Amino acid sequence: MAGHLDLLVGVVLLASPGFGISSCSLDARVALYRFRNLTQIPQVLNTTERLLLSFNYIRTVTTTSFPFLEQLQLLELGTQFTPLTIDREAFRNLPNLRILDLGQSQVSFLHPDAFQGLPHLLELRLFACGLSDAVLRDGYFRNLNSLSRLDLSFNKIHSLSLHPSFEELSSLKSIDFSFNQARAVCESELRPLQGKQFSFFGLADNNLYSRVAVDWEACGNPFRNMVLETLDVSGNGWNVDITGNFSRAIGGSQTTSLILTHHVMGSGFGFSNLRDPTQDTFAGLARSSVLHLDLSHGFIFSLNRRLFETLKALKFLNLAHNKINKIVDQAFYGLDKLQILNMSHNLLGELYNSDFYGLPELTYVDLQKNHIGIIQAQTFRSLEKLNMLDLRDNALKTISAIPSIPTILLGNNKLVSLPNIRLTAKFIQLSENRLEHLDDLYFLLRVPQLQILILSQNRLSSCQQSHTPSENLSLEQLFLEGNMLQLAWEFGLCWDVFRGLSRLQILYLNSNYLNFLPPGVFSDLTALRILNLNSNRLTALAPGSFPASLEILDVSKNQLLSPDPHLFASLSVLDITHNKFICVCELNMFISWLNQTNVTIFGSPEDLYCMYPDSFFGVSLYSVSMEGCDEEEMLKSLRFSLFVVWTVALTLFLVATLGVTQFRGLCFLCYQAAQRLVFGDHPQGTEPDTYKYDAYLCFSSKDFEWVQSALLRHLDRQYSDQNRFNLCFEERDFVPGENHIANIQAAVWSSRKIVCVVSRHFLRDGWCLEAFSHAQSRCFSDISSALIMVVVGSLTQYQLMKHQCLRGFVQKQQYLKWPEDLQDVGWFLSKLSQHIVKKEKEKKKDENIVMQTLATIS
Repeated sequence: MAGHLDLLVGVVLLASPGFGISSCSLDARVALYRFRNLTQIPQVLNTTERLLLSFNYIRTVTTTSFPFLEQLQLLELGTQFTPLTIDREAFRNLPNLRILDLGQSQVSFLHPDAFQGLPHLLELRLFACGLSDAVLRDGYFRNLNSLSRLDLSFNKIHSLSLHPSFEELSSLKSIDFSFNQARAVCESELRPLQGKQFSFFGLADNNLYSRVAVDWEACGNPFRNMVLETLDVSGNGWNVDITGNFSRAIGGSQTTSLILTHHVMGSGFGFSNLRDPTQDTFAGLARSSVLHLDLSHGFIFSLNRRLFETLKALKFLNLAHNKINKIVDQAFYGLDKLQILNMSHNLLGELYNSDFYGLPELTYVDLQKNHIGIIQAQTFRSLEKLNMLDLRDNALKTISAIPSIPTILLGNNKLVSLPNIRLTAKFIQLSENRLEHLDDLYFLLRVPQLQILILSQNRLSSCQQSHTPSENLSLEQLFLEGNMLQLAWEFGLCWDVFRGLSRLQILYLNSNYLNFLPPGVFSDLTALRILNLNSNRLTALAPGSFPASLEILDVSKNQLLSPDPHLFASLSVLDITHNKFICVCELNMFISWLNQTNVTIFGSPEDLYCMYPDSFFGVSLYSVSMEGCDEEEMLKSLRFSLFVVWTVALTLFLVATLGVTQFRGLCFLCYQAAQRLVFGDHPQGTEPDTYKYDAYLCFSSKDFEWVQSALLRHLDRQYSDQNRFNLCFEERDFVPGENHIANIQAAVWSSRKIVCVVSRHFLRDGWCLEAFSHAQSRCFSDISSALIMVVVGSLTQYQLMKHQCLRGFVQKQQYLKWPEDLQDVGWFLSKLSQHIVKKEKEKKKDENIVMQTLATIS
């Protein structure tokens, strides 16, 4: 109720900036006056049910402050910016008030009869009001027969001596004395509460019993004849002795939940000035039927023998955030009914077979955020009813035995492999480990009844053998993000990893370096609804890549150029933001679909933008115009006239074209033979000039064998006397020991032409790219076309333009491409020779200047 009310208040405040409206009401039932600089109670409608007056300057509340508001149930007067005076029967005109909130208002005067006339009050909030012992001692709460919850925390109460009128508060269920200054509380002080049952009794952070000497025999049991569902005595600075004395003092009082957090029990790590709790520490609680014991946030180092032996009924034990490093044999002896054990955030390094003996009903063990590096094989064997084991954030490199339980959490360890054992888990979490082999994935996919498998942030990348498909009919969610599946799939291995997962609904494959999807990899996922492929390197998606059941697809942060919109027809939600779209005519169909589709496109329009060409860089796809891209419209005006020309041309040249295409190698040999008959049988040499070499052949060292067989053996004089060129290349002509850049510069400036053999290896070789840049620099300097680029392999223009040093050349200059057909090689070599011997009409610099430049660089 309070949360919804605060939300409503926020909406109203936002709707009236500056708080210029003097009042606010909704259906005449809520009156909101927060932050209005009020100095007195405003007049409100008699139908008001909630009156909110916090954050004002109201100084006094008297009987006449309120009109008769019979329907008012909530009054909020807390957090006044001035001291507050509350007079006698101040709230008498509010007979049906249920909640009165005065919290965080400094009450300078509170009349003993201030709360008289409130027979239906259920909750009284007096926290942080600066109240003293008098509020308990002088009967301020008389006649509040309906009062259920009393909050007196954060005050200045030194003694808990209660007025006899507390005995009349038959409905009181919750009372909070936390964050006061009560040094001790004894049986005589709380006698008026005897016979009552409390859902909550708060005594936290009072320095209770820790700053004064206590005669425990004389003090007695402060909770005698009371039933407490939750008793909070945390933050009082209790050591082992105080805890033991308190346990004996309250022995026999029924306490369901005992909260003892932020204590100082235990020696801690590396200290021995304080003792760890022993068998006697909690012995006094034997007859208190404690079900929940919270000992978190302390300094316990060792769990001693039979520490909790007397707590026969205990079901939940919280030991988190201590310094536990040692579990003595039989430490948990006697906890025959314990179901939940929390030992997270401790200093455990090893787990032994005997650590959890004596816990036959244990269902959940939380051991996360320790330093566990090794676990003996039988450690969990005695826990026959264990359902959930949490070992996240430890240091496990291997685990010899994983119990067959429904839920196993092993994330953020150092596991490199999994034991080949029988598992029956429904939920397995193994994220942030070091698993590399997909053998472990295939093994886990065969776990019967497995429903959720999390293997995020591992290193899955190796697939060395074939596997039988899993045929898992129960798996519904599979998380594989943050792995390296591309390294396995690019070799054609493990493409069947999802075979047989017919009930899988959610699959995460983001951040796996994927640059393609294996054909049919999702074909068996007939129930798949959500697929995440973001943050990969996908450039294209083949038709039929996704199952028809897919509803939500995330392919954001990839490198998709021109996606086919038919792939997304069955989707309800698509995230395709932050891709590298090439805004040319091929993208026209996708842009048209984008503006018409009923599929929900995730992200803002600015997140869908062009990367190429430069004129459209950063422009939203929703703003790109594809006019002029319709081929039918472009050809309509020319169709008739071109029909006749095309028919004639096709008839005349069809036979010739097919003949030349099929026998072009033979035709070129005939052409060369005729040329030799006319010009003679000797190869035409190059004209002498000022250059040392005819050409500098620049290529990656990884391509040497291919370059040698394809080019050098047919062009270089030292390979054959029939060849005509004196070529320069690194493996033979670079000066050993010389600076590599100097060698490159010397080769570039002493050669008539520079031939760069651009392959995939060339684009990854920094020295090759450096040589290309120097060659371009010479072209600019000489105003010549000395640079010849030969592209080898299946490199697209887009791949070439990704490199800054090649982009300008590709855009402005022609380049040669190595032929795919062997019969074209002869023609290509002839063409390349012509380019080498071709004399450019250029303005050359003086040779002396060039030589001086080379000397300076060297």
